Amino acid sequence: MALVKLLFCLSLARMTVAKGSDAQIECTQEVMRVSVPMDGDRKLSYLDQMKDYQPCQPSLEGNAAIFVLDLQDPTKCGVTRVLNKLTGKRTYYHKVVIEGAGGDRETVLVRCVVSGKVRALTRREVQSFPLDFNEPDVLNITRNEVGHAPEPMLYAIVKKNGVPVPRNDSVSPGTHLTMEIFLDNTSAPVYGLFVSYMYATNTDNQQETIILNGCSLDDHLFNNFQTSDGDLLVAKFRAFKFPDTTYVMFIGTVTVCLDKCPGVECSNGVTGYGRRRRSIASEAESNRVYEVSLTTFLKVDWKDGDREVEDVLALIKNLKAANQMLEQQESLPAPEKTSDDMLNVQGELIENAASVFSYSSLIIALSIALAYLN
Repeated sequence: MALVKLLFCLSLARMTVAKGSDAQIECTQEVMRVSVPMDGDRKLSYLDQMKDYQPCQPSLEGNAAIFVLDLQDPTKCGVTRVLNKLTGKRTYYHKVVIEGAGGDRETVLVRCVVSGKVRALTRREVQSFPLDFNEPDVLNITRNEVGHAPEPMLYAIVKKNGVPVPRNDSVSPGTHLTMEIFLDNTSAPVYGLFVSYMYATNTDNQQETIILNGCSLDDHLFNNFQTSDGDLLVAKFRAFKFPDTTYVMFIGTVTVCLDKCPGVECSNGVTGYGRRRRSIASEAESNRVYEVSLTTFLKVDWKDGDREVEDVLALIKNLKAANQMLEQQESLPAPEKTSDDMLNVQGELIENAASVFSYSSLIIALSIALAYLN
């Protein structure tokens, strides 16, 4: 019995050592600095979904792994930004994964809060009380309630056949996948979601718009987000990659509404998730309380015998064509020429041709005269 107790105590001691010290977080307007002590049996630390992504690896200072996350460009390393549209307060958060020597994994949520702009207060004139005003000596307060809605936490998961794709595993181009965006359990009963914009990028110099104003640009490659309750959004898509990297970063702007966000009817007749009716602008604006910039990574790479997926390449070309059309629509169109303009142009051409002919005839006549004189 004493041996069993000794072994139990030793196991508890090992668990305590393995857990290690708490992470330290420092916040400024520009960066979030996270220091993870690599004590105990900790051997590796990295940002969630970015174990092998070199630009976001920590630096080592003594016995600590240091992450410096840029809050001016939070999408670089997948930092989620939550903007409170009523107060201007911004909250940034990420997950840091810590692996132990025995294969155990610990996840730490790191979070920074940056206050919004201070609103100017106006001083109003104080109204004088009437002469017969009397304040009661005893106030009978029967009920006092104060309620605060929780700040939403959003998560994105990519699944294959209903199972989350492992963090460090890659999928082949053309693989049928689903992307799920959802609220945490505390926020789900209060809010609803709406993906207004999303684009895919190679994390460097290439990006392609996927969702615009709540609707997919190419529903053969990436479907519209759909929902049954407003708290969980699901979109089916086919994996694709950029030529120069195996990483594809999906960056989306997600609107968080009280109760539910109204849906948007897309050009193909499908509602871009949510209620099956057109959105009303005034209702949508008054209902939106948070705006979230959400990022998720996916590793996509060719595997042996998979390079003959021509239909996926065609879909990607179609997506690029759709993005080029968007760029053309944003630029000012050239003014169209009317029939009168065309007649004027033709007249100018005729006059120019006549002038050239007269000038040529004069040159020829002078040449003949000079030859005759000689």
